[in-house]
Amino acid sequence: MSVHPSRQAQVESRMSVDPPSPQGDGVYLEDIAVDNDYAMYGTSMKAQTYLEELSRRRRAKEIAVPTDDLKVRARLRELGEPITLFAEDKADRRERLRKVLLERQEAAADEDVEMRSVTGSVRSVTGEEAEEEDEEFYTPGDEDILEIRKQIARYSLARARKRRAQQIKDAAFPLTKLVKQARGLSDYLKTYALMGTQFVADRAVSNVRFSPNSDLIAAGSWTGSIRLLQVPNLEDNDIPILRGHTDRIGGLAWHPQAQLSQSADSLNLASGGGDCTVRLWALSQDTPLATLQGHEGRVCRVAFHPSGRLLASASFDYTWRLWDLEMQREILMQEGHSKEVYCVAIQQDGALVVSAGLDGIGRVWDLRTGRTIMVLDGHSREIYAADFSPDGYHIATGSGDASVKIWDVRKVRVSATIPAHKSLVSDVRFFNGDGEIPGVTQEESAPPLRGSYLATSSYDGCVNIWKSDSWTLIKSLRGHSDKAMSVDISDDCRFIASSGWDRSVKLWASESIGL
Repeated sequence: MSVHPSRQAQVESRMSVDPPSPQGDGVYLEDIAVDNDYAMYGTSMKAQTYLEELSRRRRAKEIAVPTDDLKVRARLRELGEPITLFAEDKADRRERLRKVLLERQEAAADEDVEMRSVTGSVRSVTGEEAEEEDEEFYTPGDEDILEIRKQIARYSLARARKRRAQQIKDAAFPLTKLVKQARGLSDYLKTYALMGTQFVADRAVSNVRFSPNSDLIAAGSWTGSIRLLQVPNLEDNDIPILRGHTDRIGGLAWHPQAQLSQSADSLNLASGGGDCTVRLWALSQDTPLATLQGHEGRVCRVAFHPSGRLLASASFDYTWRLWDLEMQREILMQEGHSKEVYCVAIQQDGALVVSAGLDGIGRVWDLRTGRTIMVLDGHSREIYAADFSPDGYHIATGSGDASVKIWDVRKVRVSATIPAHKSLVSDVRFFNGDGEIPGVTQEESAPPLRGSYLATSSYDGCVNIWKSDSWTLIKSLRGHSDKAMSVDISDDCRFIASSGWDRSVKLWASESIGL
């Protein structure tokens, strides 16, 4: 029988000092050295690593993780981990969450040991302190934002009552006639084709927006300039090029009354750029009326409040901000995203704002209270576009996962997922006008077409048109030679404009309108 070398050495040392036992060549039991080292003599590093891994797995199984896959995904996102991996099923995802949590615990334990060695003690967090850390906090607001919130409440409630009355009236319209109208709209949109192309810059054209009267298209590019193109010829004769940004244009928005009740010398257009500024423009001059400063990162999208007094902007500084255009100053800086905020949109009633960004999360905010009323959690990649439906309670979001999701604010859940494109969805726009279908006679009491279809653009180079009652594809418009970066629909229901990486603005229309 072999004896561990350390034990044999101790026995021989004892026998060299003490005489042998009177019982013979044996040793007393109490003389045997106690050995608590259970590592096997000659154990390889590979076997030791295997034993440590078994121990880690036992500790991992003691960690409680959710059984609901949606909660598992949410927890992974909170930890900054991918919510899913290729060919990963629900069980694999739960095990990965366990592993991540175990690694965090081990890292925290190592940090505690290091702190003990440096300071000699580690401050413990009491129950009261833990509650304070989890407690919701609010930033005090001044009297100006309080007054703005009151004005928004009065304005939005009046518009909501009007919208609701129209929806009740529309619900009484005969279903057979409604189906006939929807079929006529689909047949009309299926005839859309490329009507014109204009190259407007030396770099990508990042954003296009129709003016409220559908006579002009504003096109912003990565050169930092804005071109105003006439519809339908896409020319800019006698119209100045707007120059002011020193970096790429991220977003454009027309004042709700631009070219309607607004004069050419007053505020008609707003833009956000990579120079961290928001600039306000008149149509009679090529320099900005004012520059709004405050963002600490690239400004990606801007959106006017329907009242025309307020402007929202989304930025890479992880915030979106609300600006008072009469006072030309920031009245709200809203945090809430863990990464860059890319897009922002305002509901037609004026009560709600949706913001979304590179964290893959969207948030719906109530401007009257400042609270988040809904979290849009479902995309597996970044969100690059968002828009409110004119019905007031549906939101469309476009993501880097190539899908478009439709969210219902009333039910606080996603109501549809559209596999919209083969690549990143760069823009989504609902039809928000009062126009009628050209060449199609509509009954006097027929519901308006507002919100009846949706246009999306994508880095796969396509612009797609979708029915909003079934979210089925009506028409795919192909013409860009590279990524399509933006899309918009004219309020008169006659045109769709798109812009892209190929430096062009394209105008799409039905072949039946006779341009």
